[in-house]
Amino acid sequence: MLTFRSISALTKYLEKFSDAEAKIGFVPTMGSLHDGHISLIDKSIKKSSITVVSIFLNPTQFNDNKDLQEYPVDHEADFRILKEYDNQLVLFVPETKEIYGDSIETKKYSFSGLDMYMEGSSRGNHFNGVITVVEKLFEIVKPDYAFFGEKDFQQLRIVESFVKAKSLNIEIIRCETKRSYDGLALSSRNKKLNNSSKKIASNLYKALRFARDNFDKLEISEIVSSIEKKFHKISEISLEYFLIADESKLHPTNQKYDGVKYRAFIAAKINNIRLIDNINLN
Repeated sequence: MLTFRSISALTKYLEKFSDAEAKIGFVPTMGSLHDGHISLIDKSIKKSSITVVSIFLNPTQFNDNKDLQEYPVDHEADFRILKEYDNQLVLFVPETKEIYGDSIETKKYSFSGLDMYMEGSSRGNHFNGVITVVEKLFEIVKPDYAFFGEKDFQQLRIVESFVKAKSLNIEIIRCETKRSYDGLALSSRNKKLNNSSKKIASNLYKALRFARDNFDKLEISEIVSSIEKKFHKISEISLEYFLIADESKLHPTNQKYDGVKYRAFIAAKINNIRLIDNINLN
């Protein structure tokens, strides 16, 4: 497996895939890889001539410096996992200065309201930081396909919107959320949970399943109220939000309309570890 740390070396290597028939797949990650990442990589390898996997802990998408410092990092374990792919992919592991130069700055973007709620309302400049680095990485890799997991569905929609607004010739591939046996969505942050906390965290998925199972039976306000009451009784969980929104504009709603796709979204802290999840409802 080839590993690149400089932009110039990576772009020079990728020139050999500039042929019109060659397709570059791209899987951007912040490392601490798990089976969710692996599923994205596998999809890219099947669809692309070459897959680029980046590992870059992007500082501009963290509104809390403590959260950045405590984010799980294990490059040795990541490299062991990716070495199994041999020559099917190349790895890009840049330093912060390689991406941002001498000034770590966040660009400002317009997301057409996709960032108004959920993570956008609770994490400040988060999505500007996400798209700042996504734009930089897209310019470097110049992928034909980019693979993003549905676990971060709001991020996925914002990336899709950005690509469309910029008329970039990149196909964003949605990838289904991977879960553990108890339904907990796989996340790098799960590594900070002990076994007891993981068991408690499975209540997030149970809440989402309740919303799906009852979406056609109950009013949205009844679903939300029932889940909020349930979490109020679980002292180990601090519920930040639970809401139902349309998949396109991501606006929370209490109304159902024919022909509209909806998702339930949840964010909560378990022992001060913040987790998010979502599920499609129809």
